[in-house]
Amino acid sequence: FEYQGQKCSACSRAYVPRSMWPEFQSKLQDEIGKLKQGQPDDFEVFVTAVIDKTSFDKISGYIDRAKASDECEIIAGGGYDDSVGYFIEPTVIVTKDPNYETMRDELFGPVLTVFVYDDADWEATLKLCDEASQYALTGAVFARDRAVISQASRALRNTAGNFYINDKCTGSIVGQQPFGGARGSGTNDKSGSAAHFLRWMSARSTKETFVPLTQVAYPHQQP
Repeated sequence: FEYQGQKCSACSRAYVPRSMWPEFQSKLQDEIGKLKQGQPDDFEVFVTAVIDKTSFDKISGYIDRAKASDECEIIAGGGYDDSVGYFIEPTVIVTKDPNYETMRDELFGPVLTVFVYDDADWEATLKLCDEASQYALTGAVFARDRAVISQASRALRNTAGNFYINDKCTGSIVGQQPFGGARGSGTNDKSGSAAHFLRWMSARSTKETFVPLTQVAYPHQQP
């Protein structure tokens, strides 16, 4: 919800195991309730307005469709007001459909969509996570079991150019942490790293011979 979700690394979808969902939901709602929304010149404010009417209309449209959908439930936020600025409440949608539009599309707003999966479907959920969206910039996994972390890292190797383990999927500082993603997120050039400079170069290979050839045939072809 930082910057009203208007940054490319903002967390927009989450997959939560059913056994952990009641506790997770309660804590998530409590934390969202603490986020102060208002004008940006108030330093206690965490969430302010989205950038313009186009963004406001787009995001509020997604929220309205979620409210009307039998596949979705809004458990936090869901309100919006453009009377003075384009304000949208930090919103959490819980969906029964892992391919619901807000699990696939980039809203660029303060909206998080959650899919609650059965614990036994862990591996299938990794596949869902990998295939749900065209974007592949950032992602995170939270787990204590190192085997599970390793499994997730392998399964999601093409899902996120910046992959976080037990940390939020946003907030990297270019120059300290190479940053970039593939698929619809770009060419994964990793700005802030030496790899990025290669995109601005045209490589050339040069060979200089100091012992010239004196015959066409190779040595093993000589009589």
